[in-house]
Amino acid sequence: MTYRVCFVCTGNICRSPMAEIVFRARVAEAGLDELVEVDSAGTGGWHEGDGADPRTVAVLEDNGYAGGHTARQFQPSWFSRLDLVIALDSGHLGALRRLAPTEQDARKVRLLRSYDPAAGGDLDVPDPYYGGTDGFEECLDMVEAASTGLLAAVRKDVEGRVA
Repeated sequence: MTYRVCFVCTGNICRSPMAEIVFRARVAEAGLDELVEVDSAGTGGWHEGDGADPRTVAVLEDNGYAGGHTARQFQPSWFSRLDLVIALDSGHLGALRRLAPTEQDARKVRLLRSYDPAAGGDLDVPDPYYGGTDGFEECLDMVEAASTGLLAAVRKDVEGRVA
């Protein structure tokens, strides 16, 4: 049975596609790509059908990541097929939990940086959209740092299913 993770930010062109691409690479490196499916979406549909922001693409490519992306809006009906819904900031967390059809679905929603022990109390990944490349690089650093802990949690869940 496939374990499914969806990363969610506002428009699905900056933070969530970055997290999707980085985490998919981590899953592949761990040899779990046959067991774990990774995608992303936005809380809104403003950019639906667009590719990732060019600055997202550039920062990812500069750091050895590849992968295409088409923005889409998160749908409440997806909760039934997802195991984890990873919000990039507390605003997304609240919006997603309000969209959840059941309490069980609401419990699937987590903040990405909650998987980074060094994050401390600041669990939001700032939106880099209105800034320069440095904001996208900072976003990548946060995503990579949290991906290690997220991968450990997903691996544990996947192994629990197989055992």
